[in-house]
Amino acid sequence: MAKDGTNRGGARVGAGRKPKALSKKIHEGREARVVQLPEAPELEGADMPEVKYYMTVSQKSGIELDAAEVFQETWDWLKTRRCENLVSSQIIHQYAMAVARWIQCEMAVSEYGFLAKHPTTGAAIASPYVAMSREYMKQVNQIWYQIFQIVKENNATSYQGANPQDDLMERLLTARR
Repeated sequence: MAKDGTNRGGARVGAGRKPKALSKKIHEGREARVVQLPEAPELEGADMPEVKYYMTVSQKSGIELDAAEVFQETWDWLKTRRCENLVSSQIIHQYAMAVARWIQCEMAVSEYGFLAKHPTTGAAIASPYVAMSREYMKQVNQIWYQIFQIVKENNATSYQGANPQDDLMERLLTARR
């Protein structure tokens, strides 16, 4: 601890060797560590959690927010891999909202262009929507890596194929209709 009371140094978050996927452990013939969970109580199942209200609110620009649709597609993708119980619905909500906001920013860039007028000097500046879009895309990718890591570590077979992350550009291009 430093004199000012802050902790410095130490291991970085995410540093170190990444765990191998369950499918790779099985393929190598290694003994996979299986956690024995206690018997689950009898629960009444639901197909999908309710989409949050804020994901369906009409936007000021009049454009419909795609968050509920992204949530549904991601949930369905997880369900087909039987990982919907392993991923927190809050993470899926965050992913869906970030994707929807990224699409909004990209549509604003398409509508207003890459340049904007400075509020005080009137000089040309880079559009703030470009920077916002970049930040949302970073957020989308980070959240998706978290989701995909859970799927990768808990699937007995390696997954190869389309996933909701691959569909982002298609969603952006069809959002203009």
